[in-house]
Amino acid sequence: MSTPLYQLKAEFFKTLGHPARIRVLELLSEREHAVAEMLPEVGIEPAHLSQQLAVLRRANLVKTRKEGSTVYYSLTSPKVAELLRVARTILSGVLAGQAELLADLKAAQDEGQPPS
Repeated sequence: MSTPLYQLKAEFFKTLGHPARIRVLELLSEREHAVAEMLPEVGIEPAHLSQQLAVLRRANLVKTRKEGSTVYYSLTSPKVAELLRVARTILSGVLAGQAELLADLKAAQDEGQPPS
């Protein structure tokens, strides 16, 4: 019996569920990067970055290209960058809604009214 699509989606999102992996994907959304270029941007130890890149490779979200002794990483599909843009749009809407709610609560507090 094949794995249900919703379960595969859950596994996919678990793969994305680490800040370092998201940061790597954001960097690779701009252009390919060598590991050494990503280290200061991601801000983790080299061994840890290597582990995170391996997870992304196993999930087929990134691919490698070797030039001499330098390994370059890039996205396997522009759809990954699109997914990150959609996530940013969703989060912007959520945060805007929370900011509006916070402003309403603060205004009610300043007026001495209980929040509605």
